Amino acid sequence: MVESRLVGPVRIVGVGLLGSSIGLGLSARGIEVVLADASPTHLRIAIDYGAGRAAGPHDAPQLIVVCVPPDVTADVVARELEAYPDAIVTDVASVKLAPLQELRARGADISRYIGSHPMAGKERGGPLAGRADLFLGRPWVVAAHDGISYQRANAVDDLILDLGATLVEMTPEEHDRGVALVSHVPQVISTLLARRLTDAPGSALNLAGQGLRDMTRIAASDPELWVQILGANSDPVREILLAYRDDLDRFIESLTDPTAPGAERKVAEEIAGGNAGVARLPGKHGHDRRFASMVVMVDDTPGQIAKLLHEIGELGVNLEDLRLEHSPGAELGLVEISVLPEAVARLTEELAARGWRIAG
Repeated sequence: MVESRLVGPVRIVGVGLLGSSIGLGLSARGIEVVLADASPTHLRIAIDYGAGRAAGPHDAPQLIVVCVPPDVTADVVARELEAYPDAIVTDVASVKLAPLQELRARGADISRYIGSHPMAGKERGGPLAGRADLFLGRPWVVAAHDGISYQRANAVDDLILDLGATLVEMTPEEHDRGVALVSHVPQVISTLLARRLTDAPGSALNLAGQGLRDMTRIAASDPELWVQILGANSDPVREILLAYRDDLDRFIESLTDPTAPGAERKVAEEIAGGNAGVARLPGKHGHDRRFASMVVMVDDTPGQIAKLLHEIGELGVNLEDLRLEHSPGAELGLVEISVLPEAVARLTEELAARGWRIAG
């Protein structure tokens, strides 16, 4: 068993997706985990899956991780700080400034509190969705403030590193502006795009490809949770959406008369601006190295994708990414694979020689 930085016990309050995943990950490392949840059913499921044991009256946790919805985060953190005066408390809510401000206003002992936020999750929640490896390689923000010492906050750093995540230090204000841009506004845009589909004719939906599915995937998220998140981070989200509305207005104006002088140039500039934005996103392992894609057609029968991946490995080509799209009305799938640009020509030739069909 790998040696852990944390000593434990670690108390987890709330055993939904994040709480149960933290419990599973720590328990796998031999750390004692105690669990608490308002739902007896959720608690029993998390315990049965091995995320920890039920909390008891004599527990003395080293660290408490609060994993509850944003609208009750400050309440629960304040209660835990009072109940366990020797413990460090963190929370994993997706907004960081509002809970800190509320705790300060209450006079809570924030010398033992520091907020954090793992940038990991799934559309499906609850303890059944928990995974011990959910945080591997994912950014996990620690929202530092001047009311807690580095020595005390070190327990939260140990938690993050034990779970295989990448520690990122930000202020609460920086965090909330950052997640507004990369998480909260994308949720709004995905939702609005998906709403356009509710009354769309079936003939149009049958044309949908992977691009639309990618853009609307997060629109399946929990409405109640997102009402809380967007309400708690409303100012940064609103600022970005106002700028986005200006972008849309420019685009709409350019399309009002596509043949007008300069209209095509404006559209091209907007598209090029999007290219520039995408190019700034970190690639594999945080590097900015870009990859090239190719599409291989596979029969919709067992073992085909495994065979394809095995043969790519045999050819000595490292697979950087993979996406699978099903072809409507045909018994085949389209496997989009990403590799280094210099490998595309040889891989295309070798796979074709082995009988694979390469899409144009």
